[in-house]
Amino acid sequence: MRALVVSISTRAAAGVYPDRSGPLIAEMLEKLGFELGQPVVVPDGPEIETILLSGVHDGYDVVITTGGTGLSPNDVTPEYTSSVITRQIPGIPEAMRTAGRAAGVATAALSRGVAGLSGHTLIVNLPGSPGGVRDGLAVLEPLLIHAVEQAQGGGDHGATA
Repeated sequence: MRALVVSISTRAAAGVYPDRSGPLIAEMLEKLGFELGQPVVVPDGPEIETILLSGVHDGYDVVITTGGTGLSPNDVTPEYTSSVITRQIPGIPEAMRTAGRAAGVATAALSRGVAGLSGHTLIVNLPGSPGGVRDGLAVLEPLLIHAVEQAQGGGDHGATA
C-alpha cells in the first residue's frame, strides 16, 4: 500500500519554520507498512487541490493532509479536499473530533477536516498541530488498513451471499 503525506502551511512552505506534523504522520504510516511517497509541503490555497489530484492520479491508496482545517480565513483545506473527493466518509472526522473532546481538548470541535474517497484513494484531513495530529492518528491507526482494503474492493465487504 502506498501513502502520501501533504503538509499545508504557507509559513512552512516558505521556510519560516520546519514542518513538525507531517513527519508524525509518516512515522505512523511506515509503522503500518505503507510505502511512502516524498512528503510534500504546500501553502494554503489552490496548490492543495493540485497535489490531492496528483496523489489520486498517481494511484496512492491514502493521502493524509495536515493543516488548514481551522477557522482562519486562510484555512481552506476542507474546501479543496471536498472538491476532489467523490464519496464522503463523515465517520472518520466525527470520530477524531469526538476523541479530541473526550481527551479534554475543547478546540477539537473547531476542526473542519473531512475524509472521503476519490476513486480508490482515501483522503483524510488532520489538524496542523502536532497534538491534533497525534489525536487524529490515534483514531485513524486502527481503521486505516481496513478502510484501504474496503476502498480497493477487498475484504468481506465486496462479497455477496
